Amino acid sequence: MMKIGTHYAYWNNMWAADYIALCHRAKKCGLDVLEVGAGDLVNMSDAELAELSATAKELGLEISANLGPPKDKDISNADPAIREAGVKFLCDILDQMVKIDCKILIGACYNCWPFDFVDIDKEALLDRAVEGMKIVGDHADKLGLTIALEILNRFESCMINTLDEGIAFCERVGKKSVKLLLDTFHMNIEEVEDIPTVLRRGGDWVAHVHVGEANRMLPGQGHLDWAEIGRALRDIGYDAKVVMEPFLLTGGEVGPAIKVWRDLSAGADGDKMDEMMTEAVKFLRANLNG
Repeated sequence: MMKIGTHYAYWNNMWAADYIALCHRAKKCGLDVLEVGAGDLVNMSDAELAELSATAKELGLEISANLGPPKDKDISNADPAIREAGVKFLCDILDQMVKIDCKILIGACYNCWPFDFVDIDKEALLDRAVEGMKIVGDHADKLGLTIALEILNRFESCMINTLDEGIAFCERVGKKSVKLLLDTFHMNIEEVEDIPTVLRRGGDWVAHVHVGEANRMLPGQGHLDWAEIGRALRDIGYDAKVVMEPFLLTGGEVGPAIKVWRDLSAGADGDKMDEMMTEAVKFLRANLNG
């Protein structure tokens, strides 16, 4: 049975968040998973991590950790010092994840995000990222954790834009822990084949799935065929996390970073945001689990 989650920034237009409060909010909406900011974990004390872990367990929630590495911790960077800092940063996050029983680190861990497109020597970027990810993958293997590398569209990265590029990268890394995240938003932009076909081809490489409409709204608020997407996931025996990444709110830090230039929530207050999330959870359960 697939577990339904959401990225925490659905409710915020700032990256900082009260994860304890959001755990309770996620539970109220019927979610199984709360996806938190991985970078926040390295700044949390052991006591704070213990509180988050205890709260999640009490509520029956699982935690996944989402990362867009900052530019000074980019394992694809031409500067060796930055690459070294990036490897350490990723390994430190993995160590913190163990403390909250978080099993998976996801995101564009192979470069920085937002990507600035200053260095677009794709081959060199990939070569450097592979070497760094081999080290990080070794650490994840030892800890029994998974890293799911997110395939991004061309407007967010020049490095890994399609399933085939993602598989090629993972094969070069050659670590059991390093797999892929497929995201319906990005696939809708980049893949030649339809989304269900791409998911089926992804097969065992798919360790995490992000879902959202092509307009960045909640599943069911756009044109994607969710029944077929659910059928494809069942066909490959996928029974892990399916996490929504809806970004509806303008302003703050999140709106400009995600390029949300108009209010996609139709002026929703907090209660309405919860109501929409609750309906999206029901919609996904009906379509994904069959």
